[in-house]
Amino acid sequence: MSPTIKSLILSAIVVAGFAFLVSGNRQGSLALYVSNAKMDMLRKEQRLRYDYRLPLRGAPRFDKLPERLAGKDVTLGSAIFIRIFKAESELELWMKKGRQFVLFQTYPICRWSGFLGPKLKEGDRQSPEGFYSVSRRQLNPNSRWHRSFNIGYPNKFDKSFKRTGSLIMVHGGCGSIGCFAMTNEAITEIWKIVNAALDNGQKRYQVHTFPFRMNENNMAIHSGDRWHGFWLNLKTGYDAFNLHRTPPEISHCNGHYVVRPGKPGSSGERRLQKKCLPELAAN
Repeated sequence: MSPTIKSLILSAIVVAGFAFLVSGNRQGSLALYVSNAKMDMLRKEQRLRYDYRLPLRGAPRFDKLPERLAGKDVTLGSAIFIRIFKAESELELWMKKGRQFVLFQTYPICRWSGFLGPKLKEGDRQSPEGFYSVSRRQLNPNSRWHRSFNIGYPNKFDKSFKRTGSLIMVHGGCGSIGCFAMTNEAITEIWKIVNAALDNGQKRYQVHTFPFRMNENNMAIHSGDRWHGFWLNLKTGYDAFNLHRTPPEISHCNGHYVVRPGKPGSSGERRLQKKCLPELAAN
């Protein structure tokens, strides 16, 4: 580890400790400040690695794609599903194997912008959170960021809250004003896998963006956040996929995402629709 990165880690720890000491609400504060410090430290470290032309922490061997595919017993052309976790700066790419999906690769994200929480308006420099889907027309092979695909923000749920913005991409490079920057090497590989899936008949694939891995510990750490209720709603989609290993069916109703388990063998190709469960429709 370079001296610059070591200095960054020490600074983040000192800042987190000072913030905890001056906090008027000590209960639960330490865990939250440590969590935020780790997130900030990782974001800065990945950017430094990129600037110094070092591999990002957690980056795979891009020259070994055939061997990595074989190791997971999947092939190019398999249907795909993507999850993004902001706090961990990670993008998961899942591939269909039989009637379920298996995790093919977790890619480090070089840069995302803003803070934890959803994107609200054009120009807020915030990376969104929610359930999105991508078809071929959302791919851009001539992006100024090497390759890119538009995740589909704002979706119908976002629009129901009058959230604005456009052109939120997963792309190459390491710059972001609301997008998820993966480096050129990573987006080249992701692009190849995405196109193979679409060429093989998958009409669209889901992209789920979360503030963090939505386990019970992280939910407890962030329980005091203004967006906790929204995150509880997102967690239903997170849990549904973890349980069934099939992209869930997502709709929206009265300001909530409605999540149903994906049908066995499904590739998650349905668009987000307005569809209410009886208990939500009555509210």
